[in-house]
Amino acid sequence: MRNLLLCLFGAIVPAAMMSCGGPSTRQPVKDSTAVDSAALSTDSIFNIVEEHTFQYFWDGAEPASGMARERYHVDGDYPENDMNVVTSGGSGFGVMAILVGIERGYITRREGLDRMTKIIAFLENADRFHGAWPHWMYGENGKVKPFGQKDNGGDLVETAFMIQGLLCVRQYFATGNELEKALAARVDKLWKDVDWSWYRNGKNVLYWHWSPNYQWEMNFPVTGYNECLIMYVLAASSPTHGVPAEVYHEGWARGGAIRDSITAYGHTLKLSHNFAKQYGGPLFWSHYSYLGLDPHGLKDKYADYWENNLNHTLINREWCVENPKKYKGYGPDSWGLTASYSVNGYAAHAPGDNNDLGVISPTAAISSMPYTPEYSKQAMVHWYKDMRDKVFGKYGFYDAFSETNNWYPQRYLAIDQGPAVVMMENYRSGLLWKLFMSCPEVKSGLKKLGFESPYLNK
Repeated sequence: MRNLLLCLFGAIVPAAMMSCGGPSTRQPVKDSTAVDSAALSTDSIFNIVEEHTFQYFWDGAEPASGMARERYHVDGDYPENDMNVVTSGGSGFGVMAILVGIERGYITRREGLDRMTKIIAFLENADRFHGAWPHWMYGENGKVKPFGQKDNGGDLVETAFMIQGLLCVRQYFATGNELEKALAARVDKLWKDVDWSWYRNGKNVLYWHWSPNYQWEMNFPVTGYNECLIMYVLAASSPTHGVPAEVYHEGWARGGAIRDSITAYGHTLKLSHNFAKQYGGPLFWSHYSYLGLDPHGLKDKYADYWENNLNHTLINREWCVENPKKYKGYGPDSWGLTASYSVNGYAAHAPGDNNDLGVISPTAAISSMPYTPEYSKQAMVHWYKDMRDKVFGKYGFYDAFSETNNWYPQRYLAIDQGPAVVMMENYRSGLLWKLFMSCPEVKSGLKKLGFESPYLNK
């Protein structure tokens, strides 16, 4: 879903719809349906939202593979029947969410292990292209479902999101019982099978796609700044198919041209946000790479990443509070612009005259919980207490809504639900940050690229 946003930023992309799956075999999660929501504390609402959002990846998973469905619609608006289509990047977020479920007691450790075992078996047998998975696959057989005519091979960005999650799984189970250690070893092999170097196409940059039919015809070298930092960190960290530091500095950082100074509402971004030169890009740019990569104290010669992500979030919120386009419902308790469903399809919502379409995406504020906890909770509580019937369902907040257009679709996307539950837990306990940053290869890769991080001294 995000795959073409860098070249389509500001445009609306028609989005296919997915039908719901079969009935769940588990009891529905308990919530406050019988309780006056006005009486609930912020902490109670936080717990309800985190557990419901987790359920997207548990009860809502595609049954044959255990993977995350690309989307799930409650409202019955399905232009095509793709209930069996799973997403590699969204499932990477999903395996992190399953670890949250174990830690929070939503499921048992053994239930989590069994589900992970099913997912790993699927990934081992699914289509891979020089170790990289495609964006979409069919859950029943692991065959690629083309994201576009020429996008029918490896997707290195989505693969990076999957590997970020799998490394957390490896670390979580690596010192457990024999079954857990065996699973961790299988995860380790999947990580080492990804040929990051192949995706250089002989140059000092990483390419997003490769197809066995069309080779490099997609021609999408990935340069910063956007959501793809994690891909370069993992490529540098790989013990089997690693890339030299020059690929990061000349490719991602564009020989230093990634540096910039964008100031809005008193907050400064020191990285050049692709296609968003005035206010920064959609908020998922400060989420996806940082589900495992802890931005606290993370610095290189281009930026302080905690500072960048915090200021990015504050600018996004301030735009919504100022509300220069006078949309209904925007304000301190309802903010957050990011890529999501939109009134006429799918769009990369962001501050600015062209990219703010009057659509609020709850994942934007919820996934920003570590950066702006009080502001994020303010929005979460308002949506739950005052708008619950319109914007909240069995898998947490729906993907997007517009009060201006009286538009409240009952739809979910894996790539939006995943960051919400993971970042809520990172705010609470740092669980996924601690797991990912404990990887020795990641520490070596960060050092290779010239990063500073508190974890490098541990």
